[in-house]
Amino acid sequence: MKEQVFPPLKNDLLLRAARGEKTERAPVWVMRQAGRYLPEFRKVRENHEFFEVCRTPALATEITVQPIRRYSGLIDAAIIFSDILVVPQAMGMEVLMNPGPYFPEPLETPADAQSKLRKTVDVNEELGYVFEAITQTRHELAGEVPLIGFCGAPWTLFAYMVEGGGSKTFQKAKTWLFKYPEESKALLMRIADICIDFLVGQAKAGAQLLQVFDSWANELSPHDFAVFSLPTLKHISSSVRTRLAEMDCSVPLTLFAKGANQSLPLLTTDSGYDVLGIDWGIDAAEARRIVAAAAKDSTKVIALQGNMDPSVLYGGRDAIEVAVKRMSDAFGKQGGWIANLGHGITPGVDPDDLKWFFECVHKYSKL
Repeated sequence: MKEQVFPPLKNDLLLRAARGEKTERAPVWVMRQAGRYLPEFRKVRENHEFFEVCRTPALATEITVQPIRRYSGLIDAAIIFSDILVVPQAMGMEVLMNPGPYFPEPLETPADAQSKLRKTVDVNEELGYVFEAITQTRHELAGEVPLIGFCGAPWTLFAYMVEGGGSKTFQKAKTWLFKYPEESKALLMRIADICIDFLVGQAKAGAQLLQVFDSWANELSPHDFAVFSLPTLKHISSSVRTRLAEMDCSVPLTLFAKGANQSLPLLTTDSGYDVLGIDWGIDAAEARRIVAAAAKDSTKVIALQGNMDPSVLYGGRDAIEVAVKRMSDAFGKQGGWIANLGHGITPGVDPDDLKWFFECVHKYSKL
């Protein structure tokens, strides 16, 4: 892949906050911001299947940039339009949207990991369309805001691959963990290695920050999270940093381990990420105290990202303003905070109410 030359970045708030620096206000973006709540997104989807959009760089670029156009001057990052399940697809599994993710042939036993998955995965061949979309999007953004790349965490991907989709109980995935612990760890690390290649490729293509989504972290006890998920997350962060350093490249790394609030001290000291995303299940001021206490013997500043409940966006402008003010007060004025929701924005949100959320963050997070 030849080295790209991109337009200079005009807004680096996100990158400075991710490094723990004080910024004139909190940078803000929202998870799933390029999504179904936007009429322009739904218009594109009228004629294109979900994974067709993911695999078509021009369409992925268009959808990624849609919220940046709509909220120009209010939003501080774009996140590439893709899906965490492109990694299982690259490993040889079929994934459909029906309407949620559905695997026609999930992994039922450890033997399936040998028979149903590719022995080796060339991410440039299997996921090159994501890299191409990132490069196109960087040029399309023209430096207005930085571009975020991402992948799913190995435990979250493992759960989908074994369950065959979403789950309320995670019975099948947890059966694997407890009945086949060594085989589970091996598969988790196998997924992690592909995630490493994928993230490095995204950075090479132009992603300026990388986020790992452990969406099902809350389904594991703190002990099981430490045993099964954390080693893979550490492997990803350390390997990505090493690989990028060899290319004289460095981008901030964010981990969003949804619901793993009891593990914040461990994540602060032992995960290797610059930014920790938190959900609305923990008070922002308490998260600040936990991270500060855990990092007291370190010179590295861990930034936080989050954490308003996405459902507040249905409560009207007064409720949104109150929640943003409370969140801003709780995070405080010491910097190192990226304003976001505590999970992804949901499809029924009025785009004008999201605009008000952005405006309130600008108002109440000023130093």
